[in-house]
Amino acid sequence: MKHNITLYDTTLRDGTQAEEISFTVEDKLRIAEKLDEIGVNYIEAGWPGSNPKDLEFFKQCRRLKFKTAKIAAFGSTRKAGTSVLKDLNLKAMLDSKAPVMTLFGKSWDFHVREALRVSLDENLDLIGESISYLKKNADEVIYDAEHFFDGFKANPEYALKTLEAAEGAGADWIILCDTNGGSLPHEIAATTALVRQLLRTPLGIHCHNDGEVAVANSLAAVQAGVRQIHGTINGIGERCGNANLIPIIANLQLKLELPVVNDSQLKRLREISHFVDELANVKPNTHQAYVGNSAFAHKGGIHVNAVVKNPATYEHIEPDRVGNHRRVLVSDLSGTSNILFKAKEFSLNLKSKDPKVKQILEELKDLEGKGFQFEGAEGSFEILMKKALGKYKSFFKLVGFRVIDEKHSEKEPPHAEATIQLEVDGQSEHTAAEGMGPVNALDNALRKALERFYPQIKEVKLIDYKVRVLPSDKGTGSQVRVLIESSDGKSKWGTVGVSENIIQASWMALVDSLEYKLLKDFEKSGRAK
Repeated sequence: MKHNITLYDTTLRDGTQAEEISFTVEDKLRIAEKLDEIGVNYIEAGWPGSNPKDLEFFKQCRRLKFKTAKIAAFGSTRKAGTSVLKDLNLKAMLDSKAPVMTLFGKSWDFHVREALRVSLDENLDLIGESISYLKKNADEVIYDAEHFFDGFKANPEYALKTLEAAEGAGADWIILCDTNGGSLPHEIAATTALVRQLLRTPLGIHCHNDGEVAVANSLAAVQAGVRQIHGTINGIGERCGNANLIPIIANLQLKLELPVVNDSQLKRLREISHFVDELANVKPNTHQAYVGNSAFAHKGGIHVNAVVKNPATYEHIEPDRVGNHRRVLVSDLSGTSNILFKAKEFSLNLKSKDPKVKQILEELKDLEGKGFQFEGAEGSFEILMKKALGKYKSFFKLVGFRVIDEKHSEKEPPHAEATIQLEVDGQSEHTAAEGMGPVNALDNALRKALERFYPQIKEVKLIDYKVRVLPSDKGTGSQVRVLIESSDGKSKWGTVGVSENIIQASWMALVDSLEYKLLKDFEKSGRAK
């Protein structure tokens, strides 16, 4: 059988039903353009009859020029007791002027009785009349058979009748929906194969992830004959989410050899995954298949040794095919191969028999034993390696600092001030700064002291600050680990500090952050600009 698979994205509609996910109209327009760029065929943009934001999107998206994608408006079959001509939902769908209408109706007799409170025959009329009406006024109609797989288990004869009503009314596509997300791949495959034998209309699949198998269910449906896959970027959606289009696209293309996008579009999977997370203000899932930061990250020394020889030993695809890259982590599990790999990554000339390799490895394991962690602090590890190899330049020396955190009354907020004294090339700099707390005040004072000597410090922004209390029986006297992520607008780097004193731990991470920036600038130009 020849497959011609189309991709149907519902990030902008079903995805926005996820807890803590909300997109502005401008966000939705930008995401729609990205989806078109990576080769998505249909973009379900929203339910125009449900809220003003979706109405505004449909109005504004008419100015966009899509190369691949068609915009779909979403809605339900007409209300019982209302004619199609007077149904406000159907009217709003048509008023959106979207070229595609996606209509959902009930397939499960339980829902017909309990949710719609109509007879089984009347539900068939709702489906048929609504599709027929939309077909007369729109380019294309897609029918979502809501709860189809649950309905088929409960009453297969009636569930199939609902599909026949949709086909008889002229639906261009019939989508089998696992709305509650509780079906398993073997059930999806068997039921889909049966339906395909009974219907002429091309089929699609729409899965939710409540059983953690939405992607597997979608791929099983493809192998059983469906030609359209519904899903969302990163699997966002109501409850446990929808089928994740990122691994679906990659698996179709790279595993099942069913091309759905071109190679350059495939390379943009990581880009669009992070783009959607950024607009949703969600931290990207480090462990997401194919596109996560950890998807091709290697930590154990034996693994790294093998990967250096041949990446296929521990990687199922080449990372750059989906826009990702290989990472080798350093930790107390590291071996010589990890150190040599990082040296190459940092452009350091280090040979396997060099005694410095063992020295660095021993220092790494000693520091990790004390609570340091370099997996998210590669800036600090690069500084550590360059110090060991004599490739490090110190840009300033701390003479001392003092941090005061005062609170004068219960009603007033605390007041933080830091005073710092540094030496830069023999010159002393003594300054003070206020902040929202002691760490912020110290950060402000450090920057203020250095900017006269190194103006590029202004480029560095602290974009993440994490404090982890390390396991201890000392209560508030426990050690803490501070991880800082910084950026200069061109690159990002992480640094780390560990101490029983949170100010000292923060100071260590802050110093590494700024010195990393200065060191990189020095290496590029031969001097700190």
